[in-house]
Amino acid sequence: MFVRNGTSKLKKVLLCPPTYLNEAAPINEISKKYAGQPLNKEKLTTEFEQIVSAYQSAGIEVELQTPTPEMTNAVFARDFGGCVKEGYILGRFKKELRFPERKAYADKLRELGIPKIAEVKEGYFEGGDFAFLTEKEIAVGIIDRTNQRGFEELRAALTPLGYRVYPVPADPRYLHLDMCFNLVADHLAVAYREGLPVAFLELLKKLEIEIIPVPEEAIFKHGCNLESLGEKRVLSLKQNQTVNTQLREHGMEVIELDITETLKAGGGPHCMTFPLARG
Repeated sequence: MFVRNGTSKLKKVLLCPPTYLNEAAPINEISKKYAGQPLNKEKLTTEFEQIVSAYQSAGIEVELQTPTPEMTNAVFARDFGGCVKEGYILGRFKKELRFPERKAYADKLRELGIPKIAEVKEGYFEGGDFAFLTEKEIAVGIIDRTNQRGFEELRAALTPLGYRVYPVPADPRYLHLDMCFNLVADHLAVAYREGLPVAFLELLKKLEIEIIPVPEEAIFKHGCNLESLGEKRVLSLKQNQTVNTQLREHGMEVIELDITETLKAGGGPHCMTFPLARG
């Protein structure tokens, strides 16, 4: 078994150092603000070491991808696909900047012995849009980087395995589903409620998933981009003080990361993490 759901004990992750991330490419609403400005390499490296250390301190094994010069945004390891208990689904990037990552990550998962159970070949699908709700319910954002065709390919692959896959359309400015919705524990999520479709909110209610609400501006400050470690633990950002306080009030242990430079490229802790084993 590889990844059973989104909130059970996280055991192993795949990360990629920001070796060739020199500047923020203007490919999302956040990175557009910093386009053309060089990123602080020393700070990027320190921030990456911090997230590696956080995982290792929590008893989680860290595998590292080795980037090549053309893999500038590979630090956001989440996006090449999704992982379920049977194996992984290889996605298909929308932005040319990220094309070289697809084969590199597929090669890495082959090296790690994780089977590819499906591949999106015609549409677009990125892992930031992939979210477990329960062990058998999966939400898929149709926002900016995953389209309807990609969703249909994904659903066609997962339905025979017993998964129920739900589309979650939202404003393209939100980039990925994990920027505006994130399940942090069983029956607990952080989300910008007003930006999510009514059908999805009704599904969350049916599944008895409580929402810690965030305002729309929090999306662009990575207020939802959290990573569940299981056992009521979550990785968040130090700057997310309001969200972090609410999480603690719900009995969560919040591990704060002082990451700011990496965020300028458009992703946070959840974007940087591809789960390999969880159960």
